[in-house]
Amino acid sequence: MIRIGILGAAKIAPKALIPQVKKRGDCCITAIAARDSGRAALFAGKHGIAEVVESYEALITRPDIDLIYNALPPHRHADLSIAALEAGKHVLCEKPFAMNAQEARRMAAAAERAGKHLIEAFHYRFHPMFLDILEKVRCGAIGRLCAMKADFSVRIPYAPEELRHRPDLGGGALMDLGCYPLHWLRTVAGSEPRLVSARMEEGAPGIDLLTEAELEFPGGVPARLRTSMKPDQKFKALLAIKGSEGILRATNPIHPSFGNSISIQRSGEITRYSVAGETTYDYQLAHVLDVIAGRAAPLTGGADAVANMAMIDAIYEAGGLKARGN
Repeated sequence: MIRIGILGAAKIAPKALIPQVKKRGDCCITAIAARDSGRAALFAGKHGIAEVVESYEALITRPDIDLIYNALPPHRHADLSIAALEAGKHVLCEKPFAMNAQEARRMAAAAERAGKHLIEAFHYRFHPMFLDILEKVRCGAIGRLCAMKADFSVRIPYAPEELRHRPDLGGGALMDLGCYPLHWLRTVAGSEPRLVSARMEEGAPGIDLLTEAELEFPGGVPARLRTSMKPDQKFKALLAIKGSEGILRATNPIHPSFGNSISIQRSGEITRYSVAGETTYDYQLAHVLDVIAGRAAPLTGGADAVANMAMIDAIYEAGGLKARGN
């Protein structure tokens, strides 16, 4: 039985972890800690969590916790994830992994020293839809990789307390949303790109409302990335992959269980289908438990997480804004 402790009474946990744990018999949520103990108590009562702990540090050091779910904003990912690892816990850390690549390197090094797993919560990565996309590309269904583009955009209205509009907490369209399409592109290519150019539109000081970047992967493969949280932005989650013999387009790889489609255009014919499955978070939890049990190697975290943050840092610099935490 894997015993889980949650850091933060965050909105993500009731979607990304709590219902998934309740479906299983091999894990349970033991306790939660939040900055506001009253809020933590209300959260625990609503979601059936047995115990509220007085501080993040007290939760991390509890002997009856095996896995920490770090659901806090990015500015608390490095220090608390490292503390949890040093206390002998495995960690599932929300995306983006850290405020910047320097923090990410420290986190990955701490996991290595502790001999514990630190997994980044790129939940889409574990769903059968994305596994299908990878299989199609790698088996040559569209030929040799020639070009890619990816876009994940969601309207996020401004509010003074909204963390995604606060650079000190790790906000910004690229950090909160764009980390996904960047990860899609890197995962499909199976290699690291160089940054060609970047453009940002600034909202609150230091916050990118829109980011566009041009990348180039080894072999001269171009890729375009776009992400926006502008007030008039409609939901968009698209990945297009051009090969020497066809084009694959995927709609909604971020949350396939809410509806998805894949189309493959080849030799003048188009094949369209969708991929069934549970929520991405169900597969994420299953993967984390498999990794802890030694049944699987982690698909996220480590060098992969460091590389994603390094490119995010580079895009911010090229776009004219400071990387988070700097």
